[in-house]
Amino acid sequence: MFLSEPRFTQLQYGVSLLGKLKKKSQFGGIGLLIDGVLFAISSEGELYLRGSSRAEVLFKASGMEKFIYSKRGIPVTLRYYRVNESLWQDQKQLFEYMQLAYQYTMEEIVDRQKMPLRLKDLPNLGIALERQLWKVGISKVEDLKMLGAKATYLKLQQHRKKTNVSLLLALAGAIEGCHVAVLPEQLRDELINWHDEWLHQNSDYHS
Repeated sequence: MFLSEPRFTQLQYGVSLLGKLKKKSQFGGIGLLIDGVLFAISSEGELYLRGSSRAEVLFKASGMEKFIYSKRGIPVTLRYYRVNESLWQDQKQLFEYMQLAYQYTMEEIVDRQKMPLRLKDLPNLGIALERQLWKVGISKVEDLKMLGAKATYLKLQQHRKKTNVSLLLALAGAIEGCHVAVLPEQLRDELINWHDEWLHQNSDYHS
């Protein structure tokens, strides 16, 4: 369920100076974006603002509750904070919080692009997997993204005794920039089907 019409109108008015508001499916709800920057989510009629950088400190101090997304029955707490009733009534502060959510998210994206990431810094990876990737000739984030999850998984399998579809999904999440628990459903299903087919064709492997 999306926001009520009056509240969506209020939201649109509040961000009108920042740019045109767009919607897309996200975390079981509707993501709200301006110029490709995802700064809020609507889920079950509620609005959650993204808590990036200093905005998160402010949202916590205001008593805003975190968004908990359930993925296949697993609760995942995200850095989005619910706009409560008192904040809806305080239009000036609400608009300020919306702008902060957008501004700090945009700054975070820019900072991330400047920062030379190591493989271990990507979601789902870590030092142990980074070392395994080094052994198969994948030493940079760009290498991983260029190869893709399937080709990278096959390279790793040359040095592993057991198959592990969770590893394939973790690699895909790292490339997508998300925790494996919130990997897009369509991508998850496609990878699992591919892995099952690959197992049938390579009967020497056992999960």
